[in-house]
Amino acid sequence: MREDGPHPVDVHVGQRLRMRRTLLGMSQEMLAERLGISFQQLQKYEKGSNRLSASRLFELSRILDVPVSFFFEELPAEGAPTEESEPDPLMKRESLELVRAYYDIPDPQIRQRLVDLIRLLG
Repeated sequence: MREDGPHPVDVHVGQRLRMRRTLLGMSQEMLAERLGISFQQLQKYEKGSNRLSASRLFELSRILDVPVSFFFEELPAEGAPTEESEPDPLMKRESLELVRAYYDIPDPQIRQRLVDLIRLLG
């Protein structure tokens, strides 16, 4: 960890972890239990204040059913997000819950109507 806070890559990995966990409808407590850690430790991973080891990333990728590379997707080539970049609106809890609820709708025609309605309202 740097003196001025967590490393931007650790923050990015933590955000990706939180996004995937939320999309799966998994609570911090549920995931922490599967990892054999406290939910407070998982919170630190998601904030980037504690760095994830390679073995822990591998374990998370298996539990969350994503490749390890998932945690590094959308990371700039330089290896660290810029300070002035806008936060991704898809990383907001509200957006993640909306996406999860959308995919919980079993009928594809209803999902399409919902998309049409949202476009109309927007």
